[in-house]
Amino acid sequence: MKKILTVVGARPQFVKVAAVSRKLRNSFHEVMVDTGQHYDYKMAGVFFDELDIPKPDYSLNVGSGSHGLQTGNMMVKIEEVVFKEKPDAVLVYGDTNSTLAGSLVASKLHVPLFHVEAGLRSYNKRMPEEINRVLTDHISSLLFTPTETASLNLAKEGIVHNVHLVGDVMFDAVNYYWSQSEKKYDLNSFSLKDKDYYLATIHRAENTNNIAILTAIIKSLIDLNESVILPLHPRTQQKINDSALRGVLAQQSNVKIIDPVSYLEMILLEKHAKAIITDSGGVQKEAYFAKVPCFTLRSETEWVETVESGWNVLVDPMNQSLKQVIEMYNVPSQHMMLYGDGNAAQKIVDQIELWFKSR
Repeated sequence: MKKILTVVGARPQFVKVAAVSRKLRNSFHEVMVDTGQHYDYKMAGVFFDELDIPKPDYSLNVGSGSHGLQTGNMMVKIEEVVFKEKPDAVLVYGDTNSTLAGSLVASKLHVPLFHVEAGLRSYNKRMPEEINRVLTDHISSLLFTPTETASLNLAKEGIVHNVHLVGDVMFDAVNYYWSQSEKKYDLNSFSLKDKDYYLATIHRAENTNNIAILTAIIKSLIDLNESVILPLHPRTQQKINDSALRGVLAQQSNVKIIDPVSYLEMILLEKHAKAIITDSGGVQKEAYFAKVPCFTLRSETEWVETVESGWNVLVDPMNQSLKQVIEMYNVPSQHMMLYGDGNAAQKIVDQIELWFKSR
């Protein structure tokens, strides 16, 4: 049986690996490596427990740090695992530092690299994620794209071989876990009612590292003057605590900050929200899956289909009024299946099997 080394480390990747590993382990010997990029239990550990993800074979416990320090430490430790395990391929997801570290190690050691969620482009090279995904795509042996746009992006860069449009594995996950979320949790535990609140998330460096932008975002949530629930990323919480925003938030009543929530809690909150306000790529898609309007606090997005369909609106918090954008918004009359049929994970496994048979 062929051995595949899976490298993950951040919250969105745990959701994707939950969908893929369930299928992958029927045909391959999977060795799971968790880099520890997200290490808080509420940001990581709860995902393994709640989603029945196989426990990692290796927990690298890299933790936080600058991009260079974090990625370098990951590479050193992943390389040790590759030398020990001698996998037939390395499988990575998305665009995190864990993805880049696993990709570079595989490339340097001449191990075939498989990239799930390939071809995404924001065309903003100031985003670390953009660099990570571009580099990973250009050294991958197999590329699995979630949308036609992603496949076209690769073709524009000359990547046309071993590219497979499979759909989005996050759509697989949502379909699988939605009913479980409704059984395990309810809105009453959050003191919320259906379609009577906004759900917000803020975590991207370009929004949190610049205190002027973060201040504009927080004030725009307060200005809505409606119930906003904000599960707060630890890094964002620290930025708020270190600034005058802590006092600003203490003087208002409509924005309720809570600790990070589990995946099942998150998709429950998304499904019942009036609208979602976020800078997260994954949350943009989950909003679309749930047929909930989304307002993205960025000037561009890699998930362009959500914007083109009318379900997602880009908002510049420094130059636009979020309240006015929301007031002028009209919910689209159509909702298309943009991200596949919910069987992306099995299609990935099928293509990996065919790839090995062709060697």
